[in-house]
Formats: sequence, structure tokens, C-alpha cells
Amino acid sequence: MNATARRLPWPRLSWPRTLSARLLLLLLGGLTLAHALSFGLLFFERYQATRSMMLRNLDEDVAVSVALLEHLPADQREAWVPRLERRTYRYLLRPAAAGPALETERARQVTAIIDDSLEHRYPLQARQVARLPERFEVELRLHDGTPLTIEVTPSGLPLARWLPAVLLAQLALLLLCAWLAVRLALRPLQQLSHAVEHLQPGKDAPMLAEDGPAEVGTAAAALNALQARIRGHVSERLQILAAISHDLQTPITRMKLRVETLPEDATQQRLLDDLDHLGQLVREGVAYARSSHVASGAPVAMDLGAFLASVVGDYEDMGKPVSGGAPSGLTVQTWPQPLRRVVGNLVDNALRYAGSAEIDAGRDAAGKPWISVSDRGPGIPEDQLQAVLAPFHRLESSRNRDTGGTGLGLAIAVQLAQSLGGSLQLRNREGGGLQAVLQLPG
Repeated sequence: MNATARRLPWPRLSWPRTLSARLLLLLLGGLTLAHALSFGLLFFERYQATRSMMLRNLDEDVAVSVALLEHLPADQREAWVPRLERRTYRYLLRPAAAGPALETERARQVTAIIDDSLEHRYPLQARQVARLPERFEVELRLHDGTPLTIEVTPSGLPLARWLPAVLLAQLALLLLCAWLAVRLALRPLQQLSHAVEHLQPGKDAPMLAEDGPAEVGTAAAALNALQARIRGHVSERLQILAAISHDLQTPITRMKLRVETLPEDATQQRLLDDLDHLGQLVREGVAYARSSHVASGAPVAMDLGAFLASVVGDYEDMGKPVSGGAPSGLTVQTWPQPLRRVVGNLVDNALRYAGSAEIDAGRDAAGKPWISVSDRGPGIPEDQLQAVLAPFHRLESSRNRDTGGTGLGLAIAVQLAQSLGGSLQLRNREGGGLQAVLQLPG
């Protein structure tokens, strides 16, 4: 295996998924980069100013210090040397330490300044003592032969102890300002998204507010216009289906009356079954069209246990194997009639395909109530769990009402659940069977 084959790919950096995180990252990165650049330029300017000051002080100080030491008696020089010490250089009454020749441009520049300051009256010997941190020594001999070494230790700009804390505080302030800016910029968009999420075109919901930034106001106005058009289409669909239902009921009834006058045989029974199926299809089609408009008025507080007990009792009176209920004390704010129709559709679906149904209820971790209808039937393939909730979608290809039905029962239940402010989900049970879970708003 060659080196190219063994080379590991570089990890790909991905953007955050949310717009707020992306804006925050860009804004914070830009502000931090600008702050770092400003601080870097300021630091460099102070470094240049400090370096220039050090060289100027060195130029002025060396001549005075050496002249002072020349005029002092030899026994007094040791006492005066500490007083001549500065932050980046000091005077030592000894020969320079052993070391190579000067290796850095700065060391050679400082040595030249010392030589110029002394007007080239003293032979200088410069040695590089260390590189990191940089330290070099320049030796000269006083007139009486005493060695004098100038030890130079160039150092960076001293930083105050409070500077790191100030920098951290500035970064925190930048983060806060960036977060506030992103939140202020995205708040109208979040409000618009929330309004669209709870938009119910089939209802006379309040229009979206068209205030805020111009772009958000334009989007809200477009959505309001879209909502009005959808509401008009839904209303038109309801009127058409209601008219079709009204017009079809009369000829279906006449056809049934005429078929009943025929001789009683297998042909007559098949015709009656077809007419019954046709009537059921018309009724469920109208029920589907009206299912998004049934939750009207104010919701009422309802004991879910008593409600489900009455539903189970009605099916038991008809001899249907339906069991279960809800724990006592479980109350919800909802519309009773649409809720009964949803639970009834789910129970009828379980009875049709499994022969029995189990009802349960409770609250989830967020405190929202739920109702489940379970069976032990054949279940539904996983890739079809969402598709069967669409209108006229059936797993069976047959249109026989005992097997395939009309394909509207679950679709009606979905629309009724949405009109209640909830949702409907299907999932297969362990051990076989299907569970339909109606999630109600808290």
C-alpha cells in the first residue's frame, strides 16, 4: 500500500444547520477578527514605540553611565552599578560570558548604538549568550583596565495583569452583542415561522401581522393572500362535494327502490350491495370535506376517562370486542363531538382489520394527553405507515367494503385530529398489530 492510499482524508467542516447559529458564527467571527486585528495593531504600535524608546534611552544612558563609572573610585563602583540597572539592560563589573558572535540583527543594532554612544572610544567585544530568550553581552575596558559588561535582555512589551481579564470581558461582550443582534434580526422571522406552523387554512384564523422589517412584512402579506386563496379553494371544494352528495342521494335512492322491485336473487343482492357502497362512499367523501370545520366554538373541559368509558360502552352494547379506557382524573380541553368521531374511526378501522380494539390514554413527558387505539391485526408495512393516512389510499387493491373500504376512514381521522389541534401517528406493535396514537394539545 503506497503513501497516497494510506493518507487519511481531511475532516470536512460543516456549517451549523440553523440560520441563527450561522449568523451568530459569522457575526462573532467577524467581530472577533476585527477586535484581534485592532489589538494586534495597537500592540505592534506600542512595541515599536517601546523599542524606539529603549534604543533612545540606551543611546543616552550608556555614555552617562560609563562616564560615571570612569570617575568613581574603584571601591565605589559596586555600590553604584545596581542604581544604573534598567529593565532591559544592566552593567556588570566582569568580563563578558563566553559565547559565539552575535547572531541576530537586533543584537548587532544595539551594539552599534552602544558604540556610537561611546563615540568609538572603547573597543567592544560582543557575545551571544542565549537565543530564547535572547540575551547578549557587550564588554569594554575602563581606562584603569576594569572590565565592564553591558548585559542586554530584550523583552517584549510588559502586559498588565488585568489585561487578560479585560480581553475575556471584551470577548464576552462581543458574544453578547452578537447574540442580541442575531436574536433581534431573526425574531420577526421566528414569529412568522411560528404563525405559519400553526396556520389552519380551513379555518377562519386571524391574519398574520404584516409589521416588522419590510422583507418580513412582504412575506406575511403573501402568506395572508395564500391563506385566503386556500380558504376559498377549501370552501369551494366543500360546496361542490355537498352539492354532489345532495344530487347523488336522490338517484341512488331511486335506483335502490327500483332494484328492490326486481326478483330476489343473487343479481339483485349484488346491485343492492353496490348501491350501499356507493352511498357510503358519497357520505364519507362529504364527511372528509367537512372534517376540517367541525371544531368550532370554545373547547370544553372533559373527563377523558368518562368519555372513553362511554365510547367502549357503546361498542359493547353492539357486541363489539372493544376494551380499555383512561385513568381517572385525566381531563382535557377539547371539542367532544370531533374527538368521538376520531376515536370511532380508529376503533372501526381496528375492528375491520383485526376484529377487536384496545383503548388507552395518558399523558406524555411534556404533560400532553394522548389516546391510543391498538389491535392485534396484520399491521402495516413500515414504508406504508405514513401513506395510509392520505385520502383514498388503501393497502388492498380490491374495492370491496369488507376488505378495502373507501380509503377515507384514516384520512378523516387525520383531518379531525388537526382540527382539534393535535396529530395522529401510526406504529406497528411488538408481537404484531397496529397502534394509532392521537396526540392532543396540552
